Amino acid sequence: MPKTFPTPKLVIFDCDGVLVDSEPVSNQAMADNLAHHGLDLTLEQAMAHFTGGTMAGVMAKARSLGADLPENWIAEIHAETYARLKEGIPLTQGIPDLLARLDAHGIPACVASNGSEEKMRITLGQNGLWERFHPQAMFSAQSLGVAKPEPGLFLAAASHFGVQARDCLVIEDSGSGVTAAVRAGMRCLGYAPQGGGGRLTALGAEVFNDMAEVPALLSI
Repeated sequence: MPKTFPTPKLVIFDCDGVLVDSEPVSNQAMADNLAHHGLDLTLEQAMAHFTGGTMAGVMAKARSLGADLPENWIAEIHAETYARLKEGIPLTQGIPDLLARLDAHGIPACVASNGSEEKMRITLGQNGLWERFHPQAMFSAQSLGVAKPEPGLFLAAASHFGVQARDCLVIEDSGSGVTAAVRAGMRCLGYAPQGGGGRLTALGAEVFNDMAEVPALLSI
């Protein structure tokens, strides 16, 4: 018999790859940029190496793989990535219905991302969610100075809403995000729309493939 959980008192969404389908565009921009700095990666390789990381971590990883990056590289890649994102990023399929279901049950939702508020303004602003979450329900690692896989970002969100960690549910698509949720003592759903969620499962997530599955997992 499957394990049942109480309905959460707060749902914490990652942004890129969970609320918005931005990871392919961001990582293609990354691959294109790194090719100019001596490191050739496919889109799939870029996503495997960099999804869920901080930009400082991405920079260190890219250098370890052989990229010759200038000191101002983070500003450079931000500018190139944001320009691509401004061309148009869709919401993840099923997110509007899921948010409506949470609203109908009076369950608050927020965003906790390793990305910057500027990036979230671009991606969420195109889809009407910037106004929903900003500023009371948006937690950026760049603003708070603590990033996944450390748990502080999620714990800050729980504290803001006055909810115990055990009563929160996190929806993530990256290993660093799942690790942060587990370290925070929060139940975590791992979104793997293309399948292959074995790594997220191994890190402690309950893997699902479609946002339409989430209400049943939340008992709503």
